[in-house]
Amino acid sequence: QVQLVESGGGLVQAGGSLRLSCAASGRTFNNYAMGWFRQAPGKERERVATISWRGDSTFYADSVKGRFTISRDNAKNTVYLQMNSLKPEDTAVYYCAAREYRYSSFSDFDYAYWGQGTQVTVSS
Repeated sequence: QVQLVESGGGLVQAGGSLRLSCAASGRTFNNYAMGWFRQAPGKERERVATISWRGDSTFYADSVKGRFTISRDNAKNTVYLQMNSLKPEDTAVYYCAAREYRYSSFSDFDYAYWGQGTQVTVSS
């Protein structure tokens, strides 16, 4: 079993930055691919960024490429999402997820463990 706890969300003005953190419990964190997803009101959940178990393979949604960076520190059982140049359309609840496999998947159904989410609000 893996438990995930997100932090770092908040209210920021357009053009600002936030760094989200996701702390994981469990000894197998190092073997799991991790991902950040988001869901805005009235919209479907969207895959934002994912990272492989060693951090050597990453994926970014087109909407965040060049602005967001996903990283992980396996010694601290933590995955991060650095978000720069934030836009109002980035407003959403951001979720951290873990996949019981070393490499990422395109489908969020392949991620077995989810955090409770953290709200990110970007004002214009």
